Amino acid sequence: MTTASTTPEFKEPKTWRVHHLMQAKQAGRKLTMLTAYDALTARILEAGGVDLLLVGDSYGNVMLGFDGTLEVSLEHMQVATRAVAHAVSKPLVVADLPFGSYEASPQQAFTSAASLMKQGANAVKLEGGQARVDAVRLLTSSGIPVVGHLGFTPQSENTLGGPRMQGRGAAAQQVIDDALALQESGVCALVLELVPAPLATEITKLLRIPVIGIGAGPETDGQVLVWSDMAGMTDWAPSFVKKFAELGPALRQATEDYCNAVKEGSFPAENNYRME
Repeated sequence: MTTASTTPEFKEPKTWRVHHLMQAKQAGRKLTMLTAYDALTARILEAGGVDLLLVGDSYGNVMLGFDGTLEVSLEHMQVATRAVAHAVSKPLVVADLPFGSYEASPQQAFTSAASLMKQGANAVKLEGGQARVDAVRLLTSSGIPVVGHLGFTPQSENTLGGPRMQGRGAAAQQVIDDALALQESGVCALVLELVPAPLATEITKLLRIPVIGIGAGPETDGQVLVWSDMAGMTDWAPSFVKKFAELGPALRQATEDYCNAVKEGSFPAENNYRME
């Protein structure tokens, strides 16, 4: 006699919505998330099958040449969010609330989040734990889905002393308390960055909502990476990153080949244009 599985079957959605995230967790289906900042890249990542696209404030250091995320403005995020959201139809588009756009009050958070939703975002992401509960409650009660972010929070890097592992030892309980507080306030998912794998595993089992890890071990409900790290666009990447391609060297070589062909006169050749 066979016993029917109690794990619900997950049916792949045509378009990802917030409720699909919970369904995926319940079915044990891992979630995939990558950053995107422009229409060209977003379309490619969608074609590759990614579930969620994060219009991250990493836009600042990846695309704008800033030293970090703190210089990124709400206006920057509005432009990037609109580009990504209008380029794709299947992934769930999550937009970061940048530093200085939500910390002052729940009302400030609502005004900033609403501006990103009007650009096409399906949800917004903010950093911090219990201090953000009131803001999360206002946003979710206003129809704006929210993704939380705990562990290493880049917008607080000056307080945290840079990109360092968070939640070690006695500090683990604070991360757990913050995660529970965010869940109860209504977040639809939680990003855990740079926390010990055992802690990430514990929180993933404890929460009803999906937990998406970055540098948090393999047992979370999904993973997120900065797309340029994942694709090998730069010489350096964080130690927790796996490079699934080496697009940076390939693009560099293509540029070198193009420059040489132009200089030596082999491009354009007759087959590169039509003589009228």
